Amino acid sequence: MTKTKKTLIELTGQQSQLIVEIADFAEILHWGRPVNGDLSHFRSALHRPVPYGRLDNDVAMTLSPELGRGVFSSPGVEGHRESLGWAPVLVVQYIERSDNGLRIESEDKQAGLHLTTELCLDEYDVVKTRHTLTNTKQGVYHVTRLANTLPLPARANELMTYYGRWVHEFQTARQPLLQGGYQQENRRGRTSHEHYPALVVGTQHFDEMQGDVWGFHFAWSGNHRLRVDVKADGRRYMQAEVIYLPGEIALQQGESLTTPWLYASYSHAGLNGMSHQFHSHVRHAILPSDFMQKPRPIHLNTWEGIYFDHDPDYIMSMASEAAAMGVERFIIDDGWFKGRNGDKAGLGDWFLDREKYPNGLEPVVAHVNKLGMEFGLWFEPEMINKDSDLYRAHPNWLLAVDGYDQPTGRNQYVIDLQNDEAFNFLFERLDHFLNTYNIAYIKWDMNREIVQPAHLGKAAAYLQVERYYQLVDKVRAKHPQVDIESCAAGGGRIDFEILKRTQRFWASDNNDALERQTIQRGMSYFFPPEVMGSHIGASHCHSTRRRHSIEFRGLTALFGHMGIELDPVKEELLEKQGFERYVRLHKMLRQLLHTGRTWRIPADDKAHQIHAVVSQDQSEAVVMMAQLTMPTHSLSGHLRVPGLDSNALYRISVLDKPENYDDIVNYQPPWTESGCELSGAWCAEVGLTMPILDAETALLIKFERISD
Repeated sequence: MTKTKKTLIELTGQQSQLIVEIADFAEILHWGRPVNGDLSHFRSALHRPVPYGRLDNDVAMTLSPELGRGVFSSPGVEGHRESLGWAPVLVVQYIERSDNGLRIESEDKQAGLHLTTELCLDEYDVVKTRHTLTNTKQGVYHVTRLANTLPLPARANELMTYYGRWVHEFQTARQPLLQGGYQQENRRGRTSHEHYPALVVGTQHFDEMQGDVWGFHFAWSGNHRLRVDVKADGRRYMQAEVIYLPGEIALQQGESLTTPWLYASYSHAGLNGMSHQFHSHVRHAILPSDFMQKPRPIHLNTWEGIYFDHDPDYIMSMASEAAAMGVERFIIDDGWFKGRNGDKAGLGDWFLDREKYPNGLEPVVAHVNKLGMEFGLWFEPEMINKDSDLYRAHPNWLLAVDGYDQPTGRNQYVIDLQNDEAFNFLFERLDHFLNTYNIAYIKWDMNREIVQPAHLGKAAAYLQVERYYQLVDKVRAKHPQVDIESCAAGGGRIDFEILKRTQRFWASDNNDALERQTIQRGMSYFFPPEVMGSHIGASHCHSTRRRHSIEFRGLTALFGHMGIELDPVKEELLEKQGFERYVRLHKMLRQLLHTGRTWRIPADDKAHQIHAVVSQDQSEAVVMMAQLTMPTHSLSGHLRVPGLDSNALYRISVLDKPENYDDIVNYQPPWTESGCELSGAWCAEVGLTMPILDAETALLIKFERISD
């Protein structure tokens, strides 16, 4: 519809509502719980005063704040046309309304710019928004910044952010949001281990169960900036944007630039409520429709078992052992291709190493398939070693600035995907293997950060990510039946945009069960368990040198897309029996774990971490009580389980416990031995006395509804 003088539009989900005012600009007046009434009455209730000492007019917090309107905070658009057009004022020209969204067309004829803003609120209470900026005037418009902006209410005064590093991803931190603001930047060329592109803002002391929270995720697999600002007048807003390098975005007349999607969700029920909404959105709006119809196969990955030491006969014996344990997908990791005997050579030469595999790969694939398992293979398409035939033939394929030395990462460099010849070569090699062998899965890795991202001398970090998406898209289009895992030295490339093209994330290179407890918890705020790769590693962890029992490793891996990563041939009988037990347990619970509602349950003692999944129909639930460190007190408190049917009766039993469970106390709570029956209301409000556990152990509890 054509814009009128002032229009109020509401977008309503199940638990939240947006009220948007459209005038010469678009401004969100309300984002929170749904309200009823005549929208025309709301405007006067929200009309702001204009104080002395400021501009004489009210300055709106629009979906794209503009310097030219008197915004003194971070603008939504920054750029220039040979030093002109640097303070645009984009005036709304047209609005298109759909069932759950708006498309707003704005224009500045003098600056020669057109802005299309898309704003949607779906049935899962997830907001998504993005901008498209078009140069409508002759000459080049140089874009410095193009940011997505969403407002926050004044009561949003506490912030939860992410930090981390390799083998220590998805760590969270809290801080007050009173004055000034917060900004995080990632310039590493991928989503990053250090700054997962998400944050949560909420009312003071919000937690898993209570408080108003607004969660944000920027769906981009490259350089990004997130910020939350408190303006001098007390208003708050959040911005998310791609970091464009100098000179990177130069729009000719008629050319456009579109931001990645910013996803956001409001919940009045704390962090769990927010997660339920994001998980539902991922399951129904991001993952392919047939994803849930096939159970996620249990993996065995060879990496920590054999590293680069490949012998086909031995690998087939590993596959036989894996199948005996109930594994459903067998993956050969790094080391299978030409010249790859370590991490200093071979990347780029995507041809089978005939010295290691003199009879080809087919005997291994056939053996794996005969055992009833799918076969998977590791690739790192974007990377190249200088010690490779590919580099010797095409040294100009590097993503680099000519004339400068570039630091390596894992002894490797990055291929310039904007080079069509290089792009086509990589697709041809992937296509060859997927056509030649019965490959059901690719582990797509990226083991270094990007330095000097240049194409033909010009900055090209943004287009490198776009070409990466195009390469994955081309593989998916040709081979839609093949699952792809996004891995970047573990959790370095995890976001909603790449999830549209992949089926699994490798959450971390760290298989230490204690570290995985916090990594997986941090990841669970935005991602459901079925996309989170989680493996049982060897008892002696390769990343941390810690040792953990099979029970702790098995239960930790249970709550994700489960796998095993070790050499099963060399494992002792008790370990093999343990692997088989947890594989069997995961299969028994897989439907519940991968379709149910995740609950992170607050514990009275920070030494505990409690994680639950409740089925959508509330007929069953499973709870893991993990003892991370020594208990603070001699008694462990009570376990209260939310999400059950308060009117139903549940049978409660222990499914798995530490080997020394009965040896560390005089006696444990009787219900852990004989079970008990309690109502859902009792479980939520009163709970059960928790047992005493040693540090770095866990207990698994099942709840089954027996009557309504």
